[in-house]
Amino acid sequence: MRVALIADSHDRVTALREFGRRFAEAGAGLVLHAGDYCSPFALAALTELNPAMAGVFGRNDGDRESLRAEAARAVGVEMYESPHSVELDGRRVLLVHDIGEVHERSLEAHDIVVHGCTHEYAVTALGRTLVINPGEACGWLHGTPTAMLLDLTTNAWEIIRLDGPEWRL
Repeated sequence: MRVALIADSHDRVTALREFGRRFAEAGAGLVLHAGDYCSPFALAALTELNPAMAGVFGRNDGDRESLRAEAARAVGVEMYESPHSVELDGRRVLLVHDIGEVHERSLEAHDIVVHGCTHEYAVTALGRTLVINPGEACGWLHGTPTAMLLDLTTNAWEIIRLDGPEWRL
């Protein structure tokens, strides 16, 4: 299964719509969001194409009840407190906003850890655990919105950059 990974969208609706379109084109069966949507309208933009989606809250998600309500309006969208552990295609996946809030033993108990918070994309290994930060979907800090695609069967990943002139700040 191909999974789309996204974090730190911080209300950049145009980027979220574009990522949603690219995730659908790539055949992603699920979107995992590692927090910091900020507002319910940001979540609405990402779910316009009706993807199956699971997400956790980040520290800048102040109105969690409205985000939950927005998720409930969509089909197949679930919101959780961070961290959230799930099994996908026989793989244990941990979705967390700030990886610094999770003990290393918990990280190592998962096959894949998806996190956000730092706004910098990275793919590293912690023992046998693949640790992924898809970067910042908003592009507010580093100037380029990013997200990722991950194949759960092979661990092959691909970064998606919105790097045309229309995305530069």
